Amino acid sequence: MIPVPPAIQRFPWKLMALLGAICGFGLLVLYSAAGGSWSPWAWQQGVRFLVFLGVALVIGRFPLRIFEDFAYLGYIAVLVLLMAVELLGFVGGGSQRWLNLGFMNLQPSELMKVAIVLALARFYTQLPPGNTRTFTALWPALVAIGFPAALVMLQPDLGTALAICIGGVVVMFVAGLPFWWFGSAAAAGAAALPVLFSMLHDYQQKRVLIFLDPESDPLGAGYHISQSKIAIGSGGIGGKGFLNGSQSHLDYLPEGHTDFIFATMAEEWGLIGGLGLLLAFFLLLRWGTRVAIRARTRFGQLTAAGLTMTIFFYIAINLSMVMGMAPVVGIPLPLFSYGGSSMLTIMTCVGIILAIENDSKTGTRRFH
Repeated sequence: MIPVPPAIQRFPWKLMALLGAICGFGLLVLYSAAGGSWSPWAWQQGVRFLVFLGVALVIGRFPLRIFEDFAYLGYIAVLVLLMAVELLGFVGGGSQRWLNLGFMNLQPSELMKVAIVLALARFYTQLPPGNTRTFTALWPALVAIGFPAALVMLQPDLGTALAICIGGVVVMFVAGLPFWWFGSAAAAGAAALPVLFSMLHDYQQKRVLIFLDPESDPLGAGYHISQSKIAIGSGGIGGKGFLNGSQSHLDYLPEGHTDFIFATMAEEWGLIGGLGLLLAFFLLLRWGTRVAIRARTRFGQLTAAGLTMTIFFYIAINLSMVMGMAPVVGIPLPLFSYGGSSMLTIMTCVGIILAIENDSKTGTRRFH
């Protein structure tokens, strides 16, 4: 029997295989969406995955203390980048979301999804347990969430702003804030829906109205949803077969390689392919949840829960969107949709959760 070096044994092979399976399946769909070609999407996505997987494994080797010590500094740095976007960012597709760094276009709002979780986890770790049910536990978190969310809404990017809020609220919930605070906030939000709706941009209002009545404009604002439903429904149980998706190949399905890639997949791989992908995502979320439960420190527990919920938000909103159960908000499917920003965010989340898992193996639980 050939001995395996300890350095090789320490690699999280099961997690790497799971991530590789999700991304590999996505590469096949991108290959098909391009008409049976690795260019222009599949090969770039494959290279990105390998690079970001390496980054995640390196992040996973960092001591957890580093993330805790630099949580506030990282939050402030990303907040400054968000403000720089308002002053120096360039406009693309009607939105001002990116900073041109010369060698790449950086979208700071993606980094904020991670930064807000780390900052609030640090805050509630430092907060004395007796203050968890006081106003002291509430207002700093609301300011920390509200400021970047407002900046992202100005870009405008409703989906990312919601993701930042969800990540922060999950940390607040896991930290033990009174449940009735969340219920009251949800009730107040429901009551304020007409006011919030009036504050949306015209195209955002149209997306909400189309979500409520998709058939009112099937060739205009409702075109994406209608074509997505047709693609998913035409796949049936076993799908039309690899490279045989007519909706995507004949360009009926818009954004079939990014936000609506699940519809592209479902047309060719059917219900079986969809269930297989959902199972893979379930295993990934189960891993993140187990790490949160077994975390050695309160900071690790809050961070793992918040980052796992961030990944869940991507999956839930994207799948709801392509099936017509949520308005179109431009959220990609993690590790599956073509694009570098979302993959960078997801793999950063995976890397930090991996660091928490490694930390939990080093000693006894410590929650003070």
